[in-house]
Amino acid sequence: MFFDGKVEIRSLDSKRLREAALLDPQSFVRYDGDGPMVIDEVQKAPELLSEIKLVVDRNRRPGQYVITGSSDIYSAPETDESLAGRVKNIRMRTFAQGEIQGVEPTFLDRLFANDYDSLYPDCDKRTVLDLAFRGGYPEVVRLSPEDRREWFQDYVKSLFSKDIKDDERIRRQRALYDLLKAVAAWSSKYIDSNALQSACGLSRSTYREYLGVLERYYLCESVEAWTGSDYARIGKRPKWYMCDTGLMAAMLNWRTKDIELDADKSGKIVETLVFTELAAQIDLSGEYSLYQYRDIDKREIDFIVEDADGNLAGVEVKAGAGVGKNDFRHLEWFREHLTKGRRFVGIVLYSGSETLSFGNGMLAVPMSVLWS
Repeated sequence: MFFDGKVEIRSLDSKRLREAALLDPQSFVRYDGDGPMVIDEVQKAPELLSEIKLVVDRNRRPGQYVITGSSDIYSAPETDESLAGRVKNIRMRTFAQGEIQGVEPTFLDRLFANDYDSLYPDCDKRTVLDLAFRGGYPEVVRLSPEDRREWFQDYVKSLFSKDIKDDERIRRQRALYDLLKAVAAWSSKYIDSNALQSACGLSRSTYREYLGVLERYYLCESVEAWTGSDYARIGKRPKWYMCDTGLMAAMLNWRTKDIELDADKSGKIVETLVFTELAAQIDLSGEYSLYQYRDIDKREIDFIVEDADGNLAGVEVKAGAGVGKNDFRHLEWFREHLTKGRRFVGIVLYSGSETLSFGNGMLAVPMSVLWS
């Protein structure tokens, strides 16, 4: 689409091409065509990165290569070349809801301007859960719930039987699968590492290594703690999320009707949905950073967004439609004690249609603002 067909595509899923890349990487990356060379699944031959570096150092014309993969090649232990200063990295996440609906993202600008419409399209809790259960993988958007569940099961099975199976460091695939299922169950919560290690039968070092594997294959992701203050009681633990809510629901064998009235389960998947939306829009903008906050006194804020100028926004998430003054107490405490004069806005995203003011600039905003 981008190069009018003037492109050479070489996928390392092909055993023949993969062997050629490993045996003679220098010849493999040589190309004299008009368009770029696309090398897909490049993580299967990381040796190619060093040869690409040599080529682009001799000729700095941009766009000579497009290298893609289903796992993060830079986090793989065998990768010793970063291509720093020679490559632009683009994280290809699953679709955001706005992408599916064809709507340009405006939420981050609205968030820091504290400027919202008074009404948004009705988006009750069942609607939000239905969106979460669909997720954002392109192939599942138009599938029925039954076909979608089957697709996710096949996807995970294929991932473990093919990509992960080829990873020599993974000696216990079943334990890795159990860990993925456990992370899905803990998504949006602070993980009890000791409990997960014990449940999966993993040592501390193997647990950390396997968690890194799940992150490398874009199955889960951590959000770091906000530590932009010298307040001594700030926690520093990351919080983990599944990278797609449809996959999360399938891993846990959840159905919308079964969890709608379960505050814990519905809260976890809705907060994870908000994470996927924020992460996608923040990646696209390049001007914001995403954190979460928790301190020793158990004050928590689901998300802290910081812009390039150091301004801060706190975002709390409620799966239901009921919002009260009490839902803003941690946002107000944070503004009063930790912002140190920096501009701060706070909102609670909820399953409603009206933007409601709770005083002092604190607003309850319909969740559909993320994709409207």
